Amino acid sequence: MTDLETPLATPPGASAPRRAAPALLGYAAVRALGVLTLALWSAANGKSAHTLLTARWDSLWYTRVADLGYGYEVRLPNGDVHSNLAFFPLLPWLERLVSALTPLSYADAGLLVSMLASLAAAWGIFAVADHVYDSRVGVCAVLVWAVLPVGVVQSMAYSESLFTALAAWSLYAVLTGRWVTAGLLAAFAGLTRPVGAAVVAALWVAAIASFVRDRSAHPAHGAPVLRRALGMLLAPLGAAGYVLWVGHRTGKGPFGYLDVQAGWRNGFDGGYAFARFVGDKFTSFPSALAGVGLIVGVALIVWLYVTCVRQGQPLALLVYAGIVIALALCASSYFGSKPRLLLPAFPLLLPLALALARLRTSRSALILGGVALASALYGGFWLNGSGPP
Repeated sequence: MTDLETPLATPPGASAPRRAAPALLGYAAVRALGVLTLALWSAANGKSAHTLLTARWDSLWYTRVADLGYGYEVRLPNGDVHSNLAFFPLLPWLERLVSALTPLSYADAGLLVSMLASLAAAWGIFAVADHVYDSRVGVCAVLVWAVLPVGVVQSMAYSESLFTALAAWSLYAVLTGRWVTAGLLAAFAGLTRPVGAAVVAALWVAAIASFVRDRSAHPAHGAPVLRRALGMLLAPLGAAGYVLWVGHRTGKGPFGYLDVQAGWRNGFDGGYAFARFVGDKFTSFPSALAGVGLIVGVALIVWLYVTCVRQGQPLALLVYAGIVIALALCASSYFGSKPRLLLPAFPLLLPLALALARLRTSRSALILGGVALASALYGGFWLNGSGPP
């Protein structure tokens, strides 16, 4: 087990491609199964899997930013204003760059970026789990992340995969004492999604804890302090820069981004709206089953987080996962989006990965294979139905 404030020594070659290869091959196989299942399901329903992956919901907003820049908005009959300023810029920037360098459309460029980012995310998750535990747990962690019920989002032109990749590698850099690298990756994560604040907070808390520990042990060491300080300064620049730019663009100052989110009826209310949403499910018998499922799901998330604490995960992982959970569950709107908003909270999966790693390989493979098939079928059903809003 690890000390909550002290990262373990880095295993030799913890992030080497050869060491991560089994995890990446397994991840690619699970995602290929998911996409193939989606294609077959969509064809049977007369729909295009390509359209479902590239041109619905948030992916449309990202491609509009890539194509038209910021300023596009939709005014709804009830007076709400949906502005594309709500969407952070890194993914559309990359879509525009890839489209300029290749024959791909913005939508297909987004799909390519997401595909490559999901592999980078899988590699980063492996590196973190390998560092904290060992390579076997790392492989299991990647596969558990791949077979999540909403894992199909990892293959969509959404920003979850890109964000998770940047977050995982930033956290790995924190755990291995590469503070400047961690700060740069945290800054890019902050340009990807609002939850980039979780990466910044994780870096800051870990850096302060490390500073306090090292100062008492080695008061004369100035260079590590400077590197930590530089990493801390770099980390918030992405998110802060975009939020301040939106405030300037809207003429509403530092809180302009919150007004943009309010136009989407989205905000942070401590979970009150979500609790009411769950409570409303118990007004009839069929929906009550969904309410029970939501309560069980939230209880499982809380149990996993408590288990992470009890197993002594490094402080950076605990802070990061805790903030991702809080922002996902305590948002005041888009309740159907909460499963995918939790997708970047990969440290929650480490207790499950540790349990799988203790099983025989044949047994863990059987479990993961069965869950992968169920996840692929659910992904096909989900995207051909309501899908992620």
